[in-house]
Amino acid sequence: MQLDKIVAVSGTMNGIFRMAANRSNGLILENLDTGKRKFASIRRHQFTPLNSVGIYTDDGDSVEIAQVFRAMLEQLEENPPIDPKAKKEDLRAYFKKVLPNHDEDNVYPRDIRRVIKWFSFLHSRDLLKEEEATTEETSAKEEE
Repeated sequence: MQLDKIVAVSGTMNGIFRMAANRSNGLILENLDTGKRKFASIRRHQFTPLNSVGIYTDDGDSVEIAQVFRAMLEQLEENPPIDPKAKKEDLRAYFKKVLPNHDEDNVYPRDIRRVIKWFSFLHSRDLLKEEEATTEETSAKEEE
């Protein structure tokens, strides 16, 4: 999973983009569907690199979002993502299956909704399978 260049943006350009370049006053973002690039100012937007996002666990630590996405991928057939607009109780029940030790006091329903939306967005564009292919290629090269 190559999440290091994927950025969640809030503000007028709300969504997930690939960071094409970094400027002192903002970022040049690439739309994942069209490939079009656009400048986003730090004055009008907040940027959250997905590789910096963590989910709190009940042991006082946190789990990287990439690990949560991996768990969601592994459970995709028997536990598909639910509608992000579902009730709080349903969101919590789903997330307990994905990450049983998440901290229920610090992980809010809005956080679960956001994770589900991000996962669905990235999975529909096959952006969550990059690491798997890289890992398989590395294993094949080691065997040779």
